[in-house]
Amino acid sequence: MSTSPGPGAGPTADRPARRATGRRDRHGRGHRGPLAWPPVPVMTSRRDAFDDYVLDAAARLEATCGRAFPAVEFAVEDVPRGPAPWDHREVPLGRLYPATGGRPARIVVYRRPVETRVTDPRDKAALVADVVTEQVAGLLGVSPEELDPGFDQ
Repeated sequence: MSTSPGPGAGPTADRPARRATGRRDRHGRGHRGPLAWPPVPVMTSRRDAFDDYVLDAAARLEATCGRAFPAVEFAVEDVPRGPAPWDHREVPLGRLYPATGGRPARIVVYRRPVETRVTDPRDKAALVADVVTEQVAGLLGVSPEELDPGFDQ
C-alpha cells in the first residue's frame, strides 16, 4: 500500500513547490504587453481635446495681450449647473466668475453646449476661441475685437 498524499496535499518529491514570483505567466505565454500605450492622437478623448482647445485659446490670447493679461483660471464643465440670475433663456457657452477675496477670476467653458452648436467638428476650436475671447474681454472691460482682430470671422 502506498503512502503518497492525495491531490492538493502539498509538495512532495514528485511535485516541487510552486514559486511565488509576483508576476503572472498564465498558460506559458510570457509577459503581457505594456499597461499603457504611447500617447497617440487616436487615444485622446473628446474631453481632453476640448480641454486642449481651451488652453490653446487662452495661450493665444495671453501671447497677444502680454502683460495686460489678468490673473484668471480656466475651467471646463460639461453643462451649466443652473441658470444664473443674469442669464437669458438660452444656454450659456461660457461664464465669467469675477475675482473674490484671494481667488482669481474664473472663466468656465461648457463643453456640451459648445459641441451641440457646432455642425462641423473642425469648427469647434474656432467657437471655443470665440467663447474664451468674449469672456476675457468681459473681464478686461474691452470689446472682443480689441483683443482679437480675427474675432467672429
